[in-house]
Amino acid sequence: MKVLLIGSGGREHALAWKLSQSPLLSEFYAAPGNPGIAEHATLIDVNTEDQDAVAAVCRDKAIDFVVVGPEAPLVAGLADRLRADGIAVFGPSAAAAQLEGSKGFTKDICARYGIPTGAYERFNNAPKAKAYIRAQGAPIVVKADGLAAGKGVTVAMTVEEAIAAVDDCFEGAFGQAGAEVVIEAYLDGEEASFFCLSDGTHALALATAQDHKRVGDGDTGPNTGGMGAYSPAPVMTAEMVERTMKEIIEPTMRGMAESGHPFSGVFFAGLMITAKGPELIEYNVRFGDPECQVMMMRLKSDLLPLLLACAKGRLDNAKAEWSDDVALTVVLASKGYPGTYAKTTPIVFLPADTEDAKVFHAGTALKDGALVATGGRVLNVTATGKNVGEAQKRAYQLVDQVRWDNGFCRRDIGWQAIAREKP
Repeated sequence: MKVLLIGSGGREHALAWKLSQSPLLSEFYAAPGNPGIAEHATLIDVNTEDQDAVAAVCRDKAIDFVVVGPEAPLVAGLADRLRADGIAVFGPSAAAAQLEGSKGFTKDICARYGIPTGAYERFNNAPKAKAYIRAQGAPIVVKADGLAAGKGVTVAMTVEEAIAAVDDCFEGAFGQAGAEVVIEAYLDGEEASFFCLSDGTHALALATAQDHKRVGDGDTGPNTGGMGAYSPAPVMTAEMVERTMKEIIEPTMRGMAESGHPFSGVFFAGLMITAKGPELIEYNVRFGDPECQVMMMRLKSDLLPLLLACAKGRLDNAKAEWSDDVALTVVLASKGYPGTYAKTTPIVFLPADTEDAKVFHAGTALKDGALVATGGRVLNVTATGKNVGEAQKRAYQLVDQVRWDNGFCRRDIGWQAIAREKP
C-alpha cells in the first residue's frame, strides 16, 4: 500500500515509526513531517491546511490510504475532502470531529445520552459566566470551547482564578476558540487516558495511559500539551475499562450515529476516575501526544491493518496485541514553555535508539544541516521496563545524555504509579 501520514509532531513520529514496520507498506510519505519522521518516510513539503493541495499530492503519488495525525485538519474537514475523492482515510469527518472541536458539543452529547461527566453550562458572554462561577463557587473548571492546543483549560481553585480565566477567553487569549466557554464542575479523582478505535458501528479497545499536564514536578504550574506519560495506567483496571466501554464509549458511538455523524477514527477519552467510577473530562479525536508515543512502544500488532479496518468498517474481527511491559516518555521542552521560548536553539547530541528505548522528535527541524528545536515540546525520550519504576529509570538515564542547553523536563513522570509500586 502507498500511505500518507499527515502531521509533524511527536505523535506522528511514533505513528511513522510503527507504520514503517508494516509488511503491507510499499511506499510511505509524510507531510510535512520532521527530521525524526524522515528516518521512516519520504517527506512532502505541502501546506496541510490546503485541502486541495493535499488531495493533489494523493493523486500525484497514487496514495491508497491517508492517516491524519493532528486534530486541526480533522476539525477542518480534511477527511471529508479526501473521502470525496475516493481515498480511504483514518480519522473522523468534520461533523464527528466536533467531539474535540467543541467542548460544548461533547457536553451536550453527554447530557443527551446519559454519559457520566461533570455538570456544566455554556456561555457566550462574560458577565453571565462570572455570575455562574460566583453562584457555584470553587474549585471549578473553565474551558475555551474550541481548539486551543491543550492550553484552553483552567482548573480554578479559587473564584478569582476562574473569573480571570473567563476574561482570558473572552479577551482573545485563545483566539476564536475562546468565543464561547464551558464552565463545569470540578471532578475529584485520578486522571487517565483511554483509547479506542471505532468504525462507526464496532469498537476495539486499545490501551490506557496517564498524562502529566502541568509543567512542574508534583503537578504544579500551568497546563501544557503534556510533559510526559506512561502506559498502561494502573488506575484503569479491567473492570474500569469495561465500565468505560459500556458507560462512555458505546453510548457516544450510538449518539453520534443517531445524530447523523457516525464516528470513524480513534476515541481518546480523557477520564477522571472518581468514587462513582469513570467520568468523561473531554474527548479528543486523534491519538494523544505524548500518550501515542508510549502506546506505540507497547503495541505488538501491525498498526496499519488496524487503522485500515477502522477506516473500512471492518473492526468487528480486529484484535490488538500489547506487550506487558510499561512504556514511559519524558517530554523535553524549550525553557519558558508553555509561555514564550527561544526558537532554533541547537540540539547537539541525542542518544541512539535501542530495542527498548527511542527518542521521538516533536518540535525539531534541520537548519544548515544541524538539528534545532523549533517548538515548545521538542523531544519525547521514551523507554520500556518491567514496571513503571524501571521504565522511568531508563528514560531519565537517556534524558541525561541529551545535549541541548535550552531544554528542561519534569523529573517525576510516573510518580503516582511508582507510589503504588512501593510496598
